[in-house]
Amino acid sequence: MPAQLLPPEITGPIFTKAVENSAVMQLARKVPLPLNSSTAIPVPGDVPMADWVDEGGAKPLGTSGIGMRKMRGKKVAVLVAVSHEVAMTNAAGLYEQLQHDLPTALGRAFDRAAIHGKTMSGARGPFEDYLTATPNTMALGTTAQAKGGIYADVVTGTKLVAAAGHDTTGFIADPLLKPEMQLATDTTGRPIFVQDPAGPGTVSRGTLIGYPIAYNRGVGGKLARQSTTTDTGLRAIAGDWDQAIYGSGMDITIKTTDVGTYVDADGHVHSAFQENLILLLAEAHFGFAIGDTSAFVTYTAPGSTPTPPKS
Repeated sequence: MPAQLLPPEITGPIFTKAVENSAVMQLARKVPLPLNSSTAIPVPGDVPMADWVDEGGAKPLGTSGIGMRKMRGKKVAVLVAVSHEVAMTNAAGLYEQLQHDLPTALGRAFDRAAIHGKTMSGARGPFEDYLTATPNTMALGTTAQAKGGIYADVVTGTKLVAAAGHDTTGFIADPLLKPEMQLATDTTGRPIFVQDPAGPGTVSRGTLIGYPIAYNRGVGGKLARQSTTTDTGLRAIAGDWDQAIYGSGMDITIKTTDVGTYVDADGHVHSAFQENLILLLAEAHFGFAIGDTSAFVTYTAPGSTPTPPKS
């Protein structure tokens, strides 16, 4: 049969959950992206600058305080092969599984590109801007326990953001940061962070030193035990999230077919018709840009530094 689009009642929740599963999109500012996702658009990285003027005097140019960036929509996609019998006998269960798994896959792909500037395979990512390109970085474990320990490290990082002329509005972090926070104590052995910084969930939310924080494995880069991606040593990013801008060009689309072919991870070609499979192709368009990379600071595990993407 020819490729068919699944109805929006199925794809809509997947798209919504993909945004919710991205740590970056939880805090970044959303702006419109052209529906065809092919036109580069200027994006203001700051608010217009107003100033006082004498009566009849020349009015100040409001765009003088705006850092313009170009944001272009890029396509992210995933192909899923399922048994025809499963699709026909338990369609509701299949779509429920898709609504659970696809948002995680799309959210992780977006975060890896927006944070590390990389694709899931480790190649250079689709966006010109990415968060680890910031010049500000802080290694956790730098400050002695008697002088504040990891708490002082976190605050010192926000000082770097302030020194660049920006206000910290939140954190995104790898779940590996949680035990480090929970194990941090003062010189008498009392916990510094006495409240669990976040609850359960794919993207956990809470607060850290008074700012909102969202957790996701896409921050550190190690996505699963068997994943080919490695832990980059990145534990958190803080900054002015008004400077991080994302857009979505259109809702997610999911096409289905039972006559196509696909190539697996080992390079083997499979025929959906011959092997009685149904192929589901999920696609979405996202854009990402940063007004000023110095508005952010990265926090790394001791002895770790986030590596730049491959050229």
